[in-house]
Amino acid sequence: MYDYIIVGIGIVGLGVANALQEAQPNIKILMLDKENTPAKHQSGHNSNVVHSGIYYKPGSLKARLAMRGNKTMFSFCCEHDLYHDRCGKVIVATQPKELPLLEDLYQRGLQNGLEISRLNRFQLNEREPHVNGLEALLVTDAGIVNYKEVANKMAEIIQQHGVTLIYGQMVTAIKERNDRVDVITSQNSYQAKWLINCAGLHSDRIASLAGYDIGMKIIPVRGEYYMLNNEKNYLVNHLIYPVPNPNFPFLGVHFTRMYNDKRDIGPNAVLAFKREGYKKTDIDLKDLSEILSYRGFWKIARAYFGEGMGEMYRSLCKKRFVANARCLIPELNVDDIVPGPAGVRAQALTADGKLVDDFHIVTGKRSLHVCNAPSPAATASIEIGREIVHQYLSA
Repeated sequence: MYDYIIVGIGIVGLGVANALQEAQPNIKILMLDKENTPAKHQSGHNSNVVHSGIYYKPGSLKARLAMRGNKTMFSFCCEHDLYHDRCGKVIVATQPKELPLLEDLYQRGLQNGLEISRLNRFQLNEREPHVNGLEALLVTDAGIVNYKEVANKMAEIIQQHGVTLIYGQMVTAIKERNDRVDVITSQNSYQAKWLINCAGLHSDRIASLAGYDIGMKIIPVRGEYYMLNNEKNYLVNHLIYPVPNPNFPFLGVHFTRMYNDKRDIGPNAVLAFKREGYKKTDIDLKDLSEILSYRGFWKIARAYFGEGMGEMYRSLCKKRFVANARCLIPELNVDDIVPGPAGVRAQALTADGKLVDDFHIVTGKRSLHVCNAPSPAATASIEIGREIVHQYLSA
């Protein structure tokens, strides 16, 4: 009998296990994952940006935990000698119509307690000589880590303190009883006093196995990246972002100086036809039929039809992708970039076609379900764990 079973050995699940150990050092924790390593999906397929919290609604969980998580993540990497670079981010307005939106971001950042500087065209070009912009914001707290490396170190630490990690076992059934939870996997069965669902792309399915209709479905959204050829790395010094389109719930194509000295460009945001569909050709009929039979999908598809078609076009046409990226760096040419990695974001969507914007946690009789943990979940992962333990599991 374990005290807690955590489903999902991604960076959020590891953050929860870490927080449980901090609060109750002698408890018995089991972590389960169907894959063979930590951070196999979202945690290991993202931009590796440590976000500051500037984009998020003041007072929201995202804003609060991103700001705390930013400091905690950099401290963790420093303590354990992991790669980290607090290089800062510039958010660039390239057109006059974007200037009021940039000002809104500035005010939001101030409300969230961030250190932000306004940059004119000349100050921007001192930092990023090849960027086209009228004005920009400099967010000094943003930076880069290697989240795969972070997750591996977190797994190592919690194992040293007694947490059991079991890989290669898919959860197939969950039964909540009055005094325990029974968890059946593809190879075994386990019991615990509490179940914590941190299954990311499959969090809604795990909740359903436990008997809960969480009122939303996970829709997989693939983010596709290109990389600069090494000889063009000089075009990008730090993190370069556009002003977000207020009519589309993603940040837009941006430039990222990576931990491996590469420069990523992207992502676009297109519907994936498989929950773990990292390639355009990846299709899972079950996953796809769930999406196409969900009325919430058709509602949001109609609402964002134009933006969605634009993303699809950029996915299929390299020239169009480059044309979009050249809004920020006009010198960029088609031959300067090569295909890079892709990630899949688990985006929770309600039946009425609304994207679930904030982190969302559902409580059961003897279970807790983290049903929406998109970006900045990696940044905030350690603090998400502490929030869960403090708010839901401290009694």
